[in-house]
Amino acid sequence: MPEPGPSPLQSSLPAAAARFGAHAFANALASGIEAAGVLSTEPAEAPVELPAEMPVQLPPASPALERILRGPSGLGTASLHLAARAEEPPAAPAAPASEEPVPGRPIPGLYYHPIQEPDPARVEEVSRRIKDWAVDEVDLYPDDWEGEFDGFSVGRYMVACHPDAPTVEHLMLATRLMVAENAVDDCYCEDHGGSPIGLGGRLLMAHTALDPLHTTKEYQPEWAQSLHSDAPRRAYRSAMEYFLRMASPSQADRFRHDMARLHMGYLAEAAWAQTDHVPEVWEYLAMRQFNNFRPCPTITDTVGGYELPADLHAPAAMQRVIALAGNATTIVNDLYSYTKEQASPGRHLNLPVVIAEREDMSEREAYLKAVEVHNDLMHEFEAESAALAAACPVPSVLRFLRGVAVWVDGNHYWHQTNAYRYSLPDFW
Repeated sequence: MPEPGPSPLQSSLPAAAARFGAHAFANALASGIEAAGVLSTEPAEAPVELPAEMPVQLPPASPALERILRGPSGLGTASLHLAARAEEPPAAPAAPASEEPVPGRPIPGLYYHPIQEPDPARVEEVSRRIKDWAVDEVDLYPDDWEGEFDGFSVGRYMVACHPDAPTVEHLMLATRLMVAENAVDDCYCEDHGGSPIGLGGRLLMAHTALDPLHTTKEYQPEWAQSLHSDAPRRAYRSAMEYFLRMASPSQADRFRHDMARLHMGYLAEAAWAQTDHVPEVWEYLAMRQFNNFRPCPTITDTVGGYELPADLHAPAAMQRVIALAGNATTIVNDLYSYTKEQASPGRHLNLPVVIAEREDMSEREAYLKAVEVHNDLMHEFEAESAALAAACPVPSVLRFLRGVAVWVDGNHYWHQTNAYRYSLPDFW
């Protein structure tokens, strides 16, 4: 797998070692980081070669990568990469009062960073492969769901979020997991037969497709057979099998942990639905820290073909950056899916709905306040990323931070441009 790439040396390495993992820094120094300026990470397997028509893309000047250079203090910006700081991308322009929002437009006032269009060749190939997997390998959906599957545009989504993936097969790791996670959400919780009643039991059984059951020989076959009993479990089992072929044991365990977080968030939301409870705003945000996109950016190194060592991934500062990224991107989903959810039967909890209820605001006021909450989370994410990069200028840390930032921007791009699923409310 490719190395994370060069980074300028910093005099703070000894202090950073004490705070962020002496073992990893000792290995880095022993591997020649002072001489070469790189931290080599060994892969679990050799990467699959990318065909010549699909070259690896590592855009060094992407506006998304510049976010880590920003932040109120400006500390540590020189440690992020060798390129000079670029100008800050302009803020999203506010829509004129007389102009109707249209599908595909960014939300006026939302803080985000535009990205280049994802590589169309990769989008086409990932889209082809994921549909073959969904139809032929895991029998994921009936024929009448095909339009929804195509409208999800998951190939474009994942290519936008992981432009540094060295091969298409690396991209497929994230793509299968994304589709499997949405199958669980749709079939167990939401649109396609989902219900809060009995959700805990269904989620627990599905989770064993990610975190396998270790039981007696008498009962092992029955559990193994259960993994083929419905589409979500088939998808989880298959996607995880592919993931384990290229992920290290540490990366796999990290992903399982974040999926357990996700499932716990599903259960909290289901409990509120059963009791018709509207949480306080802070309670809703707590739930959304678990029921959110966090499992996706946390595997950015696996998809990128390298590994952020466990003792650099686990510290509180890195966990805060990942949590803020997950929280901000999940509020993006609340905002772009607001119109769709409002038009659906029943009451769907999202941040604007909760703010309106709990803070006695109109729908428009609550929506605009939710935009402010997102923007605050984004600014905090960027500031914490810059601070961590300054305190721990190890190449694998810097590449991981850039990867998470790129994922944040790719997630916004997909929500903004997916007119099949989303449209904006008429609040401007």
